[in-house]
Amino acid sequence: MHRLHAYPDIQAMFRRLLIATVVGILASLAVALFRHTMYLLEWVLLSNDSGSLVNAAASLPAWRRVLTPVSGGLAAGLLLWGWQRYTRQRPQAPTDYMEALETEDGKFDYGASLVKSLASLLVVVSGSAIGREGAMILLATLAASFFAQRFTPKAEWKLWIACGAAAGMASAYHAPLAGSLFIAEILFGTLMLASLGPVVVSAVIALLMTNLLSGGPALLYTVHVAAPHDAATYGLMLATGLVAGLCGPLFIWLMGFSHQLFLRLKLSPPFQLALGGLIVGLLSLLTPAVWGNGYSVVQNYLLAPPVFALIGGVFICKLLAVLASSGSGAPGGVFTPTLFVGMAVGMLFARMWGIWLPDGNEMAILLGLTGMATLLAATTHAPIMSTLMICEMTGQYALLPGLLISCVVASVLSRTLRPDSIYRQHVAEHG
Repeated sequence: MHRLHAYPDIQAMFRRLLIATVVGILASLAVALFRHTMYLLEWVLLSNDSGSLVNAAASLPAWRRVLTPVSGGLAAGLLLWGWQRYTRQRPQAPTDYMEALETEDGKFDYGASLVKSLASLLVVVSGSAIGREGAMILLATLAASFFAQRFTPKAEWKLWIACGAAAGMASAYHAPLAGSLFIAEILFGTLMLASLGPVVVSAVIALLMTNLLSGGPALLYTVHVAAPHDAATYGLMLATGLVAGLCGPLFIWLMGFSHQLFLRLKLSPPFQLALGGLIVGLLSLLTPAVWGNGYSVVQNYLLAPPVFALIGGVFICKLLAVLASSGSGAPGGVFTPTLFVGMAVGMLFARMWGIWLPDGNEMAILLGLTGMATLLAATTHAPIMSTLMICEMTGQYALLPGLLISCVVASVLSRTLRPDSIYRQHVAEHG
């Protein structure tokens, strides 16, 4: 997809910006609905009002820590399996915004997409190591598509789906610029002024609306780190980019391999998702940090980096949990889990050099942030989006030069080793 529209005249452009504003508001409301429903279910089912699934897991007895992800996976699998049987004779339409953008008219299967979102909600609140943000962005694009199909011409439907995706990402990650560039770099494949304008407006409006609903602006991650000031520090950031460039293709391969292993078992969806939940539950006996998308663990580590052994142990368990959740087909995103994996890779790399580095914790945080950005770039092949994502989520814009060159290196190396990004592989598997 190289071009959606020719550059419109002024009147048409103002009309699009107005619609983009409406799309941004609708997207932010859809994300807020998912988020608050998730918190409500966590409070009802897990007696957890902290917003952290890791805290919820830590407070549960061992048997509930194992069985909760199993029951969530089983319920989600039954829901998806039942819907598939119910609609077996119906024509199939996309249930994912990336798939919708690849079609001719950009239509969704609304029923299947809503069922998929509900299934994602069930596995998320039960502790599955999958990202909640994927379902949030899907709901945002559904709201945008529903509005567009009623009030805009068919030729523009794909544009409003893209605006909904950017707005959903801005609401979920508090990163409107990175959300816009996510659309430009990954879905459009090139920067297009005519289409990017409405996308940016939708993303910014969605963030402003999210701030209004949550009581004020806030960074997604709280970080205290000094900007790099010498060539050696930039060199370590660049080296982290090289490491991430190697790890990115390996991470994508591991997820594909895990999925193939689950498929070989030839289980029905309920039992397949339940097995993934069982693996997460058993791993949570070793550390409750495997529950959830990894957000709270990333935040804690960025404030106080642990020692090498603890990072390594949690990293292995969390990686296995992510592979089990994604491999079993649990509906949700892998964007936030990728941030955790990248942070762990960066911090482990920093701890390896700890003997020679002064102020090891400061360097661990810096390379942890670099790892987040560069592994994201290595798996998405979108270095500009990845750089801005970390800067916007943390407020650390002074890191931008070092992160940008490191992300470019990681993306180029990863693309050389594996041409397909994690998203292009997704489209290929589901197209």
